[in-house]
Amino acid sequence: MTGHGGTEDPAIGGPTRHIPVLLAEVLDHLDPKPGEIVVDGTFGAGGYSRAILDRGADVIAIDRDPSAIAAARSMAEGFDGRLMPVHGRFGAMGELLADRAGSLDGVVLDIGVSSMQLDEAERGFSFQKDGPLDMRMGREGPSAADVVNTLSVGDLARIFNFLGEERHAGRAARAIVDRRAEEPFSRTLDLSRVIGKAVGRSPKDKIDPATRSFQALRIFVNDELGELARALVAAETLLKPGGRLVVVSFHSLEDRIVKRFFQDRSSSGGGSRHLPDVIAVAPTFEARNRAVGASEAEAAVNPRARSAKLRLGTRLEAPARTTNDPLSFAGLPALADIERL
Repeated sequence: MTGHGGTEDPAIGGPTRHIPVLLAEVLDHLDPKPGEIVVDGTFGAGGYSRAILDRGADVIAIDRDPSAIAAARSMAEGFDGRLMPVHGRFGAMGELLADRAGSLDGVVLDIGVSSMQLDEAERGFSFQKDGPLDMRMGREGPSAADVVNTLSVGDLARIFNFLGEERHAGRAARAIVDRRAEEPFSRTLDLSRVIGKAVGRSPKDKIDPATRSFQALRIFVNDELGELARALVAAETLLKPGGRLVVVSFHSLEDRIVKRFFQDRSSSGGGSRHLPDVIAVAPTFEARNRAVGASEAEAAVNPRARSAKLRLGTRLEAPARTTNDPLSFAGLPALADIERL
């Protein structure tokens, strides 16, 4: 996926061998040990899960993609019951693992689309491979085709602007609505051509002109930012004191949410002579302020790692916070309701 400033992930355009990003750093901070239980909330190709299992810890592997869960079940056969696949959204892991609240030793999240999904043209994620305009990680609910063939110019422009940071969001949205009046969109390359023509490409651009809009559609279709925010709140409930939360993100929008969560949960949340009515609450995480990035050596071997940022926190004794708006820290943009499509 695209990172901050619009640098392209090479995996979008062509096949790549799956390499777990920041694996050494993840293991260092997650520190899995024999007898511990760690949640891999985004199993994907299983790179983190396998490494954690090799350290002796048990793994609960969550993924919304049926193909990934099938691969997890196959992998589990070689680990004598120590790998437990769970089909579902990682944002719902609080409900999926409700019976384990306050008992888990670690949670790791690798945010974004997997290289396997990008490489499969029939999944409809890539703007450089022709396939059905789908983009659904879980293969359920409204597709990207439903979105571009249904939403208004204003709704599409906001999606492209907020989630793709596309400077010419209005142009792309108007071009889509004008074209769909003649024929609805159903294929990825068709949409890519229309967006590319509307947005244009300057000689200085290093990425395809459809990159940001496709990214925005994927994030919207899968509610990726909402999923991340809900997963962070769930991890707070699931981890026991001393439990570690490690999150690897690839985009500024994701990293901002993770940063805000740790800032919020590692502070007392109020109490001042200027604000006497604010009730101070105990911090629930001890968090590191600076993100961890990939080494030059890893970035050279795995270009996807260039935009990766790892943030981590250790669960403290205080009970998980409860509020009427549990996702307020995330600052999620107000966009169209995809459930109404």
